[in-house]
Amino acid sequence: MRNTIVDVLDIGPTCIERFIDVAALAQASDLELTLAGCSNLSGRYCVARSSPLEHTLFYTLSGQGKLVTEHNQYTLTANTLIVLPAKQGFEVKIDAAHWDVIWLNLANTNRWKHLNLVEALVLYDQKLQPLHFAMEFLYSESNATLREGVMPILSHYLNTTLQSEPQIGGHNRLTSLFLEVEERLQFDWTIDAMCEQVHYSAPHLHRLCQAQFGKSPMQQLIYLRIKRAKNLLLNTRWPVAHIAAYVGYPNIFNFSKRFKKSVGVSPTDFRNKSF
Repeated sequence: MRNTIVDVLDIGPTCIERFIDVAALAQASDLELTLAGCSNLSGRYCVARSSPLEHTLFYTLSGQGKLVTEHNQYTLTANTLIVLPAKQGFEVKIDAAHWDVIWLNLANTNRWKHLNLVEALVLYDQKLQPLHFAMEFLYSESNATLREGVMPILSHYLNTTLQSEPQIGGHNRLTSLFLEVEERLQFDWTIDAMCEQVHYSAPHLHRLCQAQFGKSPMQQLIYLRIKRAKNLLLNTRWPVAHIAAYVGYPNIFNFSKRFKKSVGVSPTDFRNKSF
């Protein structure tokens, strides 16, 4: 799928937007934050950028939005954070009775160079309510000293949430995925099952795995299965067939073939040579 994105700014009369005057915040320049605001959207709302100069972040507080890029479409529900790379077209629109969001623009500079992703990144189950509270305070508070006192909150959440790939998202989602894989090696893990678990597209999951592990997702799965099998062969007297099934190979022939390809010897020879 490929969508042609053209510039659109269509905001209806029932939409409420509160722009934060970041130019008046001394610490905003350190974060290279150029624009930010809080929006309560209803009725007509659609914004599209064909080639934005800055990185754009949307965090959904409640309701639902829709994101369209040149390659994908995403439904944006509560606690979802979108990272939209600079120079890549996107369209966001309301997709329910209302859509409440906070948004930030970050300069496309060396400070945020790791946000120059291959495609838009959608992170689910993010806990950024304190960031929302801080932004509402920045909008409503007139005392400059108090406003500056809130900036460390923005700095904290931006820096911890937008760590360099593949840790982006505040915690390593890829590591979390493979920790779960390791806990359930007997499960029939497929690429589709992994993508569903972390809400990544298959190409994006592949890129992250290559960056972090130097392996494809399936190669990492095989690595974990063989690692567990080696441990069990060394530390138990379980039959090889039981170990094979336990690590996700119900067919012992397939297990033995895979084990020998990875280790160089059969499971039985590996066990016998270790004693």
